[in-house]
Parts: sequence; structure tokens; C-alpha cells
Amino acid sequence: MAQPSDDKPILIAGGGPFGLTLSIELSRRGVRSLIVDPKETTAVNPQANATQARTMEHYRRLGFADEIRSLGLPADYPTDIAYFTRYAQRELARFRLPSSADAPQLVRGMGGSWSAAELPHRVSQKFVEQVLRRHAEASPLATIRNGTRLVEFSQDDAGVDAIVEEVENGETLKIRTPYLVGADGARGVVRRALGIRYSGESGVQRDFFGGKMVALYLRAPDFYKAMPHARAWMYWAFNNERRSWLAAVNGVDEFAFHTQLKPGEDEAITPERARAMFHQVMGMPLEIELLNIDTWLAGHALVAERFISGRVIIGGDAAHLFTPAGGLGYNTAVDDAVNLGWKLAGVLKGTGGPALLESYQFERSKLAVRNTGYARALAESIGTFLPSPDIEDDSAAGEAARSEAADYLNAHARREFNIPGVTFGGRYDGSPVIVPDDTEPPEDAANTYVPSATPGGRAPHLWLDDGRSLFDLFGFEWTLLILGEQQDDAGFVRAAPRMGIDLRVVHLPLDAVRTLYDSDLVLIRPDQIVAWRKRLPFDPNEVLARVVGASGDLSVRSQSMVGGV
Repeated sequence: MAQPSDDKPILIAGGGPFGLTLSIELSRRGVRSLIVDPKETTAVNPQANATQARTMEHYRRLGFADEIRSLGLPADYPTDIAYFTRYAQRELARFRLPSSADAPQLVRGMGGSWSAAELPHRVSQKFVEQVLRRHAEASPLATIRNGTRLVEFSQDDAGVDAIVEEVENGETLKIRTPYLVGADGARGVVRRALGIRYSGESGVQRDFFGGKMVALYLRAPDFYKAMPHARAWMYWAFNNERRSWLAAVNGVDEFAFHTQLKPGEDEAITPERARAMFHQVMGMPLEIELLNIDTWLAGHALVAERFISGRVIIGGDAAHLFTPAGGLGYNTAVDDAVNLGWKLAGVLKGTGGPALLESYQFERSKLAVRNTGYARALAESIGTFLPSPDIEDDSAAGEAARSEAADYLNAHARREFNIPGVTFGGRYDGSPVIVPDDTEPPEDAANTYVPSATPGGRAPHLWLDDGRSLFDLFGFEWTLLILGEQQDDAGFVRAAPRMGIDLRVVHLPLDAVRTLYDSDLVLIRPDQIVAWRKRLPFDPNEVLARVVGASGDLSVRSQSMVGGV
């Protein structure tokens, strides 16, 4: 267990998934953090509704994936995505997905693109944040101050001076911190104060997923009684009058509803109008209780021009804005926190060199551009496909229109909701803290993931014969996989302590693992990314210096070089 640090805490402005996950990562490494957030509690509205498999693998590494998987829908609730003309009328298409009870067993029998330690989980962000909050504040190294906001800050070469304010009474407090992390979203103080602009695509208009959206959090006790169709996690309405989607929140009576305003439609959403919108897509009157009414703007695919400015760092929505097709915004934010956590701790402890923190900017901006691009393509796929004028008619033309829509929507559902390539295939090729070898990575494809140990990507996963996940053998910090019969660590065990690197050695002389990794020595980063594998002659001291950002030049090799594979 990491020991508490006497240093001043890292100030994190914002207590959403990015900020909370970062605090947990820092605490596990003995680094103090202080979260300030103007909200009084964690999220009370559903917000994001899908936790991707890679995010679940991060939660597994942190020890609470099972806790997350137990939340949200009942254990036996199917997580299908279904499309209808209107919810209580004709079903057009359905993509079937397993319940949370089935997922842990199913994943053990899956391979290829879905070779993973965890499957996705459909759970509203409001439940996830409660778990993240509990685990963050369980550490004596973390302090969370809700009802407190960052007002202003300035920085010098040694740290950041910040002023925070109590929302209720206006009392201010000056804080000195070695680093300030902006986890305060697109409209937050940090990015704007730094003058960092977004680049990319914004203001795109589509028939759906491009324009002003209305979000309702509602309770409908009789929804399932009124529905003539099998239960689903997400219900889509596809007609000419009003398009929408509805996500089940608790599987009993709570739902998150989103619809888009048509051009020229009144933007004032009264409770009466909100109910009318819901009844339009329901296709029948149904009593609902409105818990919250909000609006948001779809059509974004934006990435901040910089993620780091001196001693101020941004992540999550402050660094990238998504249209939520594919559910990539929240999941990309968690990945930001995982990437930043071990690097920031390494720099603070002196085990990371100058290139280590710089690599956060390179790696995460690259992935943000990639992921916003995928989300944009998915939004185009569903948002520009228009319902036929005949789609609700009881006629041959109506039947033909529904058949055409069914074919398209079934194919689209697979494009959007079966995305192992997006989930697992993100890579950090070209990063200053990745040691490349002589192999080409697999093609980046949304719906196909090819496991590869080419440095720069997620470590390939395997279920071992004894039922354990290979990932469960990795250390919390660095892992050296020895995959040959000989237990020679090639000098890494001697070199790591000299550099302050916590290295776990895992000896697995198994043909299946050796074949999967195509090497007998592999170095895995704390975020389960392959940093190096033995292909060419190497010096373990130079390899370790490179992967912690202490050296960018591996061209000069010492006499301790070891032969290649």
C-alpha cells in the first residue's frame, strides 16, 4: 500500500468521472489530491449510460468492476438496443446483448475481437459516480469539497496558486498546488483561462444527433405494462414526426429520454410540452413524472489544441467534446485519468523524466481525435438516415419502408454497439515513452480488434487454464512478462529499483501466451499498455529510461546489450 505523501495536494477542479478516477489513481500511488466541485453531490441525472469494456477493465484493475456491474439494471435485464416506429407500436430492428448476470461467464468463452477481461456494462453515470466517489474518499490522501468552485489561478515554474470559493457563502481560500488539473468540463474555468481553443467540428445539423436536444429524466411506472415488446436497455423511435432514444435507468420505472428539436421548433420546454414530446414517441398516452428537464447541443467533435500548459493539465470534457453516439465521451475521460495518474505520480516522485508528462498530451490528444472521429461517423450513420414518409402506413409502401429501415437499423446497431476495435484498438504509436519495434500494428477498424503486442497498444488478453485473467497477474505499476522457459529477466530486476520503478515479474512459460505476445520478454505499463518487447538487441537501463521519459535516445547502446528474440 502506498504511503501518504507530505507534499501539497494536486488540485483537481471537477468531481466527475475524470476527476474522481484521477484522484483514485493518485491515492493508490501515495499522492494527495483535493477535488473541488461546485455541485453539492455527484450526478443526480443519468448523463452517460454505457460503460465500455475497456473502462470496465480499468475498474477491474482498481478492484471495483463487480461493484459497478451490480448497479443499474436488474441482473437478468437484457441490454438489447431496439428500434421502433414508436415505442408501443411497430418494432423495426433489435440488436441483442446479454444481461449483467450473463456477462462474466460469457466473456470467458470469447476470443478474437472480444478477448477481454470484462464486457461492457449498461449503467447510468449517476450510479458510477457514487462508486467512484466512495472509493476516492476512502483514501486518507484524498479530500473532496463539494459546493466549492475554482475561481482563478496563476502559475510559476514551481507550482500553481489557486483561489477557490464556497458557493453558498462566497468565502475564499488560497491554495498552493504543484499541479492543477482541469476536470471542469467544456464550460469550466481552466481551459478558458488558459486560452486553449477547441478544434474540430461543431454546429453540425442533422435530422438527428445534430442540433438542440431535449433531455428528460423521468419516471414511468407503467411503461413495461404498456409496451407490447420485449424489454431493451435502449429504445429508439424512428418516424417522421419525432425521433428519440430512451435508456432504461433502473429497469423498473426510471428512464433517460432524448429528442431533437426540429428547425424552427420552440426551444422553451415546459412540463406540458415535455410530456407531449414523450407521448409522441410512445405512440399512446402514458402517465409520467418529470424528474428533470434539460437541453444540450449535439453535433460536436472537438478536441482541445493543448492538454498541458505549464503546470496546468486538462482532461475529460475540458479536453474533448463528443456527440454521444457510441458512448465514447465518458469512457475516453476515464482513459484520460488512467493515463495521467501514473505519469503525474511518477513526475512528482522523481521516477519520471521530462518526457513522461509530455506524453500525456501526445497520447491522449491522439486518442481524442480518433474517438471523436468515430463518434462523428456513428452520429452521421444514424442521424442522416431519414424515415420514409410511408414508414407508419398500413400499406405495401409502408411495409417496404419498414423493411428497408429494418435492414439499415440492424446494420447500424452493429456498427455502433459492437465496437471492439474502438474499445480496445486505440494506440500510442510515436509516443516518446513507447519503444517501437520492427512490426506494424494492425489496422485501426471500429468493429474489429486484432490483439497485438506491437508496443503502443493495449496488452493482448487471455484467459488462463486455471480461470484467471492474464490481466489479474499484472502489477499495479510495471510488469515484466517472462514468457520463455528460462526465467532470465535480462537485467530488468536490477535496473528497476535504481530508477525507482516498481516492477512485478510474471513468469508464464505457456505456448499460448508466448504466441500471443510473439516475444519472450514484454514490458507492460501501469495502464496495461505494451511499452516494449524484446525484438532487437537492448540495454534494460535504456529501455526503462525511455519508458519513464528520462531518455529519448536509444541509439547509443551500452556493453550490457542483450540479444534479440
